[in-house]
Amino acid sequence: MPLPTPNEAPAPATTAPEIAATLARIADALERLAPPPLPVSGTVAVDGSHSFVWSHHQLRSVLPARTQPLDCFEGVEPQKAALLENCRRLAAGLPAHDVLLWGARGMGKSSLVKAVHATLSAQGKPLALVQVGRDDIASLGDLFAQLARQPLPALVFADDLSFEADEHQYKALRSVLEGGIEARPDNVRVIVTSNRRHLVAREHADAEAANAINARDVLDDRLALADRFGLSLGFHNCDQPTYLAIVAGYAKAYGLNAVPAEALTWAMTRGSRSGRVAWQFIQELAGRDGVVLDTVR
Repeated sequence: MPLPTPNEAPAPATTAPEIAATLARIADALERLAPPPLPVSGTVAVDGSHSFVWSHHQLRSVLPARTQPLDCFEGVEPQKAALLENCRRLAAGLPAHDVLLWGARGMGKSSLVKAVHATLSAQGKPLALVQVGRDDIASLGDLFAQLARQPLPALVFADDLSFEADEHQYKALRSVLEGGIEARPDNVRVIVTSNRRHLVAREHADAEAANAINARDVLDDRLALADRFGLSLGFHNCDQPTYLAIVAGYAKAYGLNAVPAEALTWAMTRGSRSGRVAWQFIQELAGRDGVVLDTVR
């Protein structure tokens, strides 16, 4: 470092108050750049539940979706019990898992998440349910930072998620689930539903592996996302007895007379049997009979 010339005065030393003032200005600037916290007041919906949508770094309160009673979910009793218990633990401040619900379409994966959330809210064990779209997965770290400052436990819900070969959001999701250097909030867990067991299409992973130096490394990278979920619940295709049981459960709940033969004909015209098809049949039956489905009997 060159010495000052005889005519040049040395630079004045920075004082402690000046350093403190500079640090305060930096802290204020960082605080202004930080996303706003989750609003606490005014977010309770009319039924006492808490529902939000995270989009473009904004957390928006919404009215909760209409849900079916848990008793109406036939053929998925083990999955229903496991998800309910896991979410009950989170609501109680106990250790809980991130959850992947995968399998056959129309078998109630998304509906079950919403029904469990509504059930716990009705039991006085509220959870925030925050829905996140695939395009906003990269900002999950910001969402977690907001939710970590709130006392209410939260479920971050990504519905009908899957990734193609040229998409990289799965790496962002994998990082926030496990592997990042930033601590995960203890009061936040992720729930994902997908028709694919590994979230990434296996055929795309195979095609990429064929051109790789080490094919196994590519497959492990592409298929490892599902391993990050501590609880993985499979939903399988619906056979005829299960389909009729679902129809009967809905009919009993809403006071309808569902004829099995008619329910099977309805499923045949749709080319599939599932919980979704069963509910569509109930809607048709209720509309024909002039029954409003807003109230469970």
